[in-house]
Parts: sequence; structure tokens; C-alpha cells
Amino acid sequence: MSNHAEPSVMRPPKSLLRRVGRAIADYQMIRDGDRILLGVSGGKDSLSLLEVLRHLRRYAPVRFELAVLTIDPEVPGFEPEPLTDWYRRLGLSWHYERQPIMEQAQQHMDGDSFCAYCARMKRGIMYRLCRLHGYNVLALAQHLDDLAESLLMSMFHGGQLRTMKAHYRNDAGDVRIIRPLVYCRERQTRDYATAANLPVVPDSCPACFQMPTRREHMKALLAREEGEHPHLFANLLQAMRPLLHDESQE
Repeated sequence: MSNHAEPSVMRPPKSLLRRVGRAIADYQMIRDGDRILLGVSGGKDSLSLLEVLRHLRRYAPVRFELAVLTIDPEVPGFEPEPLTDWYRRLGLSWHYERQPIMEQAQQHMDGDSFCAYCARMKRGIMYRLCRLHGYNVLALAQHLDDLAESLLMSMFHGGQLRTMKAHYRNDAGDVRIIRPLVYCRERQTRDYATAANLPVVPDSCPACFQMPTRREHMKALLAREEGEHPHLFANLLQAMRPLLHDESQE
């Protein structure tokens, strides 16, 4: 445990807790005795999910362990090291990995986007840490907006009807991946992170901000459509439900 006094953090709002709780129940994400490693980039989404899971760990009927992992891709302008003090003050088990992903991408990336390369490299690090320290569940903080953007990108540019799954096993079958925020909107995590004064690390991926990405184009498209159709994301969630399910979890 930490020698520092644990910071007083505002409880996540009921609307956020309710949506996460429903997603966890619908997809049986957390089971008694799970050891969960949460990937925390330092952005609003992962820090909000950290507080939600900390709350659930105290009050949920199932018992589970929670630890965090932050990966520093050594991108100029991204400084996640201050998060380690936050973890200590919360009394959390934490892991911090540094790897020059952008430098490696410039040398080894072939026909791939930097974002895709970075995600693949980070996922490899996460799986390695899970195996090394005995975590059987990897929690990621993608939300409903992310899923909708991925769906459009897959259809527009890949000719496939795909998006991120809510709960599935990795190819090796030894780690379950869960996304407890799949029913949550990005604005919910943004509003909570601001209200709770969470230690958000700015510009969590400066390389992406330096150039417009396909995902940013999809985000803008969805924002325009939602302005005309307020129920857009509820309809998209309904349409995506069959894609979120993984039969191997039954």
C-alpha cells in the first residue's frame, strides 16, 4: 500500500455506473476471482474507467483484483510518468512500460497506419504483462463512440461489417479482453473526468493529432448526423449488438 493519503475522488455518476454495470452483466465480463489489468493511457476514458472499476471493486457482489498498466511509447510531448504517483496514492498495483514505438514504426512499419501499428505493439506488451504477472483479464477503455467509428471505418474502407467486441479471448486463449464502456458515450467520460479533476495526460497521442486520421473523419461525420438525428447512437448500438458478442464466452 502507498504511504501517501489516498486522494478523495468524486464518485462516478449513476448514469455512467449504470451503463457500465449493464454492459458487464450483458457480456459476463467480470467473474469472481478475476485478476484484471486495466490499460491506462492517461486519457479521460481510461482514467474514468479506472474510477468506475475501483468503485465496483468495493460494492460489486463479485470479488476481483485490479491493477493498471501504462505504456509510454516515447512520443515527443507525451509525458505519462506523473500517473505513477496517482497510482501510488490510490494504493493500486501498477506497471509502467517504455518502448520507442514511433521510432520502431518508422523502421518497420509497412503498409500500415501508425495508429494500427502502435495499437498492435501495445497489445503485445499488454499480453506479455498479463502472462508474466498472472492477470487473466485485460480491460480496455473504448466506448460507444469508438465502436461506431470503427464500424463505419470497417464498412467504408474494408468492406466488412465489423467493430470492436465487448468481450472475447485473445488468439492464444489465455487472456480475456473486456470493454466495460461499450454502452457509454465519450461525453460521459469527458464530463466525469473534468468534474472529478482526474489527472488527465494531455495529447495522449501527439502523432495522431499532427495529421487528420480516418477515425477523426468518422467522428466528425457522426457528430453531424447526431445533430440531425438525436437517437443515432442508440440505433447504432442496436445494430451493432450482434457484432459485440463472442460465442466463445458462452
